[in-house]
Amino acid sequence: MSAWVLPDHIADVLPSEARHIEELRRNLLDMARCYGYELVMPPLLEHLESLLTGTGKTLDLQTFKLVDQLSGRMMGLRADTTPQVARIDAHLLNRQGVARLCYCGPVLHTRPAGPHATREPLQFGAEMYGHAGPEADLEVLQLALDCLKSTHVPTFNVDLADARIVSALLVDVPLVPNALMSVHEALAAKDASELARLTRGFPSATREALLALVQLYGDQNVLVEAVKVLPPLPAVHEALSNLKWLAGHLSHLVSTPITFDLADLRGYAYYTGVRFAIYAPGASDALVRGGRYDEVGAVFGRKRPAVGFSLDVKALVNGVESRPLRAAIRAPWGESPALRAAIAELRGRGETVVCVLPGHESEIDEFHCDRELLSVAGQWVIQAI
Repeated sequence: MSAWVLPDHIADVLPSEARHIEELRRNLLDMARCYGYELVMPPLLEHLESLLTGTGKTLDLQTFKLVDQLSGRMMGLRADTTPQVARIDAHLLNRQGVARLCYCGPVLHTRPAGPHATREPLQFGAEMYGHAGPEADLEVLQLALDCLKSTHVPTFNVDLADARIVSALLVDVPLVPNALMSVHEALAAKDASELARLTRGFPSATREALLALVQLYGDQNVLVEAVKVLPPLPAVHEALSNLKWLAGHLSHLVSTPITFDLADLRGYAYYTGVRFAIYAPGASDALVRGGRYDEVGAVFGRKRPAVGFSLDVKALVNGVESRPLRAAIRAPWGESPALRAAIAELRGRGETVVCVLPGHESEIDEFHCDRELLSVAGQWVIQAI
């Protein structure tokens, strides 16, 4: 095999796309900062138990594992940053009040999430710790929407769910982890026949409620129908009320369509409450996934209310229009102190100045040079090209 051939679903990012990805990254981090979220940079590599304990089988299967040559302990290359941020909140910051944190860095997956997905996403996310009320859910969701607006995603819609509904329906049904995962997969895929097979031995009320969930997706009428067909359990009532409250406030903030899918359990297993996904027309998967995960910090000895979201900046760049090249100034190469001073002054003002090396006057590069630095009457001046 040629030395330059990369592994499947791993790719170099070339200048034009890299520039676009970097601009989106800055837009996202700037928007998070506008909301008061502080940047953290967790390491790419950690002890395996720190990355995976309490996160479920899906994340375990997505994680590359290796042995630390210094300690002999198992290490993992992060497949998701949320457990790391929970560790930072619990053990390094240890704040008593609300902590708003954001991040942007690569994660590695053993398998791609889809046919055209990368195994090295650039994951951006924002998370809030310390507030259990729906106000935190609304703020995080609003931030996610503003992040998409800042990157010029043209249109999108919000889909809401709540993990407490399925958990409440299954609370009295003893299931081993593999059986529980199979039920979750059937619900997410809306596979009624498979779900009917898996729930054959369940109590009739539980079985009927789970089968009803498969049909509970659509507009706000879904919440009305859910009250009629689902058991009047306290956790189910609280989840439906919270979804109604969240959708009502969200509809006053944005004009984007809001839908519901009460059987949606896609994503990582640590979600414990409201869940949301944001889709763009034509996209095969959600641009953004997030929700509440109050249990994620328990393994670190500090269980705190937590809600957040994440997205892949590399996937996001495919859903927005390419941005125009940055206007630049073309300058000749030379040893003249006056020329070098003029170039330094322009770069100090934030201008991009591309020096044309001898013999390369006709080459094309990543920058759009619409002006030129010329010597006129002994002075270096800028003229439009």
